[in-house]
Amino acid sequence: MRIGTWAPMARGAREESRPATGWPTWLILFLATGLSIAGAITAGITTVVAQERIMLVGSGSSVPGPLYNKWAQEYNKRDPKVQLQYLPIGTSEGIKQISKGSSDFSAGEVQLTAAERTEGNLTELPAVLIGVVPVYNLPTVRQELRFSGEILAEIYLGEVKTWNDAAIARLNPSVTLPNLPINVFYRPAGKGTNYVFTDFLSKTSSKFRSRIGVTPSPKWPVGESAERSADMADKVKAQTGAIGYVEQQYAVKNNIAFGSVQNASGRFVKASTETITAACRAIEAPQWDKFAPSLTNAPGEDSFPITSFSWVYARTTPSDAKRGAAVADLLNWIFTDGQQIAAQEGYSPLPQALAAKVKDKVKTLR
Repeated sequence: MRIGTWAPMARGAREESRPATGWPTWLILFLATGLSIAGAITAGITTVVAQERIMLVGSGSSVPGPLYNKWAQEYNKRDPKVQLQYLPIGTSEGIKQISKGSSDFSAGEVQLTAAERTEGNLTELPAVLIGVVPVYNLPTVRQELRFSGEILAEIYLGEVKTWNDAAIARLNPSVTLPNLPINVFYRPAGKGTNYVFTDFLSKTSSKFRSRIGVTPSPKWPVGESAERSADMADKVKAQTGAIGYVEQQYAVKNNIAFGSVQNASGRFVKASTETITAACRAIEAPQWDKFAPSLTNAPGEDSFPITSFSWVYARTTPSDAKRGAAVADLLNWIFTDGQQIAAQEGYSPLPQALAAKVKDKVKTLR
């Protein structure tokens, strides 16, 4: 079922009770029951008024979920006839939804396959830059820990099991490491964070590459699942000895320790706007027109090695002219005003040269 133009609810109908997540009750029910996106929107319309409007619906990764929520708040002030809603259902599921015409766009951290581009009539446009960081909970350790791709791979393969293991100690000679078991947390199948993390680990550990490889749905041999990015942050924060991986802003906003990671130049680099942007620049400059490359383990002394784009997946030729024009307007806004908001929300905006090239690409989608 394709999402169409719909009539908005009466003013009072929007003031329904909201759970702690800030999502409306109908959206929580959608996530819990697995309804189609189109069905979820229909379920949320209980009262209508005469004037029709377009509700643009996006779905996908929870990594940029807080950003898309903020974008929706600001974008929805521009024109009451065109509104935006984002559903954080996971990257892989988001790609499925837009491929079958059940959403207007999707978002995530997984590179599209050739078949998805051709059969789904899709393209990926970089929306923001992200850094996936190893987070941990060791209250007795005050110094920042260092990690390498090889050590992270050994931990997630279940072969390094305690925090005072000699392999971790060699990277952190000045740190007194506790004799605690490492409690591993991972994301479940279909998540963009998995794709970025396994991409990095596969580039730095031949053992990990042969056993697990690059995938949004790895078969982790150890650990416990955390459904959303926010769940990962909560679980690591709650359990001493825990380790996990989240986008940097989740670690910062939740005040969770995260380590520096050894990059391709051999330096231990901590994620920041500057080091994440350095990784992008190392791959994209000077042409700034690749749009879909892997940014992990990028060259350069200042590059944070677990960097990625978070992409918008959009149709190359929209089937509905009115909705296509609305999506194009949204994308142009994302690559101008939206980039400033991204920085305010703790994400790394695109370099200006890249954002300009992406805006040129948007013009070809109509």
